[in-house]
Amino acid sequence: MNTEKALDKLKLITMLTDFGDYYPGVMKGVILKFIPDIKIIDITHSVEPQNVLQGAFLLYNSYRFFPSAIHMAIVDPGVGSRRDAIVVECRNHVFIGPDNGILFSSAKEDGIERIWKINEERVDMEISNTFHGRDVFAPAVCYYLRGKIKEIAEKKKSIVETDIFNCEVRENKIKCRIIFTDKFGNAVTNIGKEILDELNPKAFYVSGQKFPLVKSYSDVDKGEALSIVGSFNSLELSVREGKASEKFSLRSGLIELEFE
Repeated sequence: MNTEKALDKLKLITMLTDFGDYYPGVMKGVILKFIPDIKIIDITHSVEPQNVLQGAFLLYNSYRFFPSAIHMAIVDPGVGSRRDAIVVECRNHVFIGPDNGILFSSAKEDGIERIWKINEERVDMEISNTFHGRDVFAPAVCYYLRGKIKEIAEKKKSIVETDIFNCEVRENKIKCRIIFTDKFGNAVTNIGKEILDELNPKAFYVSGQKFPLVKSYSDVDKGEALSIVGSFNSLELSVREGKASEKFSLRSGLIELEFE
């Protein structure tokens, strides 16, 4: 990605945060004040508060469906601390956010070319200790698109790494994470298809409850538990026309599954 001509190539910004209401609108205002013609799309602002891994997972499963864009991903429990604020230029996309692992999987897949560490003291904003989305990251987008990132940033060699698909397999058990539960009550795990292909399981068990691995929801009767490779290309624990998260008290976090 050519920094000097970013505005000529990048006409789109996406936002992914744990901010909920109000805050994303203010961030958009900062950006549109300086670059009024840019298009801004919300991926989600409903990441669980401070859940960096969930944010990283959702970004990884979203960015590639967009044309070349700047992706702002801000889940930042270390806001106001010594953690770095970064811009990561890749082959097709640019990622902006805190250096806490949220950007790594997406940036690595797209191919990291340059990393910039933002010097907050150079940003022409009064910076609060709690809202760097408005005071650091939104202005950084404007500097980058106008080819002026060097005015507020310096090159950096590496970024914090996070393996969103990190699981531990021992005999017939697998320690993994439920990344989140969606509105349908599906528990989305970080067990990727590659691990499933290697293990070739027929069913999973949670506290003795069987979740047969099926190809479609219609393979079981209404109200029955199942496991399936969902649209994130990872294992999901579900109930046909029901909510597995409620029926089996499934929540985001570490979990151990048995398989056969």
